[in-house]
Amino acid sequence: MYNAPLKDIRFVLNHVVDLNAVTAEIGRDDDITPDLVDAVLTEAGKLAADVIAPTNHTGDQSSSTCFEDGRVETPKGFAEAYQAMAEGGWTAMDAKEEFGGQNMPMVVSAMVNEIWQSANMAFALCHLLTQGQIYALQKSASPEQQSRFIPPMVEGRWTGTMNLTEPQAGTDLAAIKTKAVKEGDHYRITGQKIYITYGEHDMAENIVHLVLARTPDAPEGVKGISVFIVPKIMVNEDGSLGEANDVRCVSIEKKLGIKGSPTAVLSYGDNGGAIGYLVGEENRGLEIMFGMMNHARFSVGLQGLAVSERALQQAVSYAFDRKQGTPLDRNPGDPIIHHPDVLRTITTMKAEIEAMRALAAFGGAAMDLAASGDENSRGFWDERSALLIPIIKGWLTERSLAMTSQGVQVHGGMGFIEETGAAQHYRDARILPIYEGTTAIQANDLVFRKTIRDEGRSVMSFLDDITAEMKALADHDHDTVRHAAGAVLEAVEVATEAVDHILATSNDPRRPAANGVNYLMLMGYLTGGWMMARSAGKAADLLTEDGQDTVFLKTKLVTADSYMSHALPQVMALLRTITAGDDAVLAMQPEWLVG
Repeated sequence: MYNAPLKDIRFVLNHVVDLNAVTAEIGRDDDITPDLVDAVLTEAGKLAADVIAPTNHTGDQSSSTCFEDGRVETPKGFAEAYQAMAEGGWTAMDAKEEFGGQNMPMVVSAMVNEIWQSANMAFALCHLLTQGQIYALQKSASPEQQSRFIPPMVEGRWTGTMNLTEPQAGTDLAAIKTKAVKEGDHYRITGQKIYITYGEHDMAENIVHLVLARTPDAPEGVKGISVFIVPKIMVNEDGSLGEANDVRCVSIEKKLGIKGSPTAVLSYGDNGGAIGYLVGEENRGLEIMFGMMNHARFSVGLQGLAVSERALQQAVSYAFDRKQGTPLDRNPGDPIIHHPDVLRTITTMKAEIEAMRALAAFGGAAMDLAASGDENSRGFWDERSALLIPIIKGWLTERSLAMTSQGVQVHGGMGFIEETGAAQHYRDARILPIYEGTTAIQANDLVFRKTIRDEGRSVMSFLDDITAEMKALADHDHDTVRHAAGAVLEAVEVATEAVDHILATSNDPRRPAANGVNYLMLMGYLTGGWMMARSAGKAADLLTEDGQDTVFLKTKLVTADSYMSHALPQVMALLRTITAGDDAVLAMQPEWLVG
């Protein structure tokens, strides 16, 4: 069972992020009203609980099936759920109005996407990739390409994919071998792509592949990559579907998790070459695709939040139902939620998940302000959102492994049994720190592009902003808020030491790289603490008003306090590793690790 955490989402949007201020700055306060957002969230929650969530466990058990002719059948209920999303207008949320979309701000659509991903992450991946492709085409495709390919995806009739990886080219995209040969107004594409999420399926009438390939005279390395639209079925001039293109699903992968999602191996050009259309200019494909990848990386961070929330809800339900032993100072027959360690486990899970949600919402707001805010501040928000994306992707996904593992732990032995479904969340989460750029890649981005490149200017500006906000909260009249602000101020000082160390060792890039993931996680815990201190301040203020949900607000104060006591101290521990761990790691000779 899954119920969207609407009360917490509303609190984050209205009080932690201040949705009204965001929509006012992007000029959308007339149409994106609190009542509209509330209605959107409510209806999304209903669809998720009633239609999508019931397909999660069954989809994991049955998986998708690939037939000899290349057809792929998704699990029972997936196609019907996607049709329900399309009929409800949910596939149109993000796209621009000129293509039939609703042009919903990212800060709102991110929270709706959390709901889809919690309900069934394997299913919702299809929509996630389609959203990303719409985003990329709106930014880089020609007007004719936009009008031909975007509206059917917005309507939910077609879906989209991202084709980067090849057997010999994973993270190293310079090794791509897929070829694109110009032929009149199109190109002939030949090659093989792997790990293509929803590369083939039965949920839509057409699939639009966005494919990285090389032209014959392209420069070596990443500078010679172009990007092409390659439809599964060719599109006639009037928009109707024509003949099948020369692209075929060879197989789908057998996976640890997200089993309902078909991860395809696609072969292009078995019969002369698939027809593809160049997006933008030749040899500019990587920067176009990176626009989509940044969008996707933020969305994967949301997946980390979403699967953690699903694991938490199941753990809470089980802990209130399961009776085992007599909890200390309780009565025989009381459920295990009263055991202090179980209470600690679930409380700390809830605290971190609330921090994740607030940070994700703030990241969405930052992206909105970067794209549509006041012209004088767009540069600031572009820099701020760029800094936050690797933290959101890296920290939320890495912590989802711990959250889903703890969910299994609460179930005890039953958590290890597939029947309960707790293990599925754990397995599903494992892909998140890997795809769309591993945690190490996010860390390298944060270390080299976002910290060393400008000698720490942008990250120190960020820390200065957190400091100013926490100093204001340090005078609050509520003890929990003052304690939270003080804890975050101490963590900022620790983070500053980490930044200084990264900069001081930058002349030997192997040293900051060796602790890049630790640095990213440190920044994740810090930003989570910042969000929880802000949350505590808002909750304490609301408690002084009449007509408020006092239990909910008191719970927010407890989770904030829990975060400061159980999660934020990791900042201090990680600093010790960062400042002392470079030499220890780099002293190891690789050959010493063999035998």
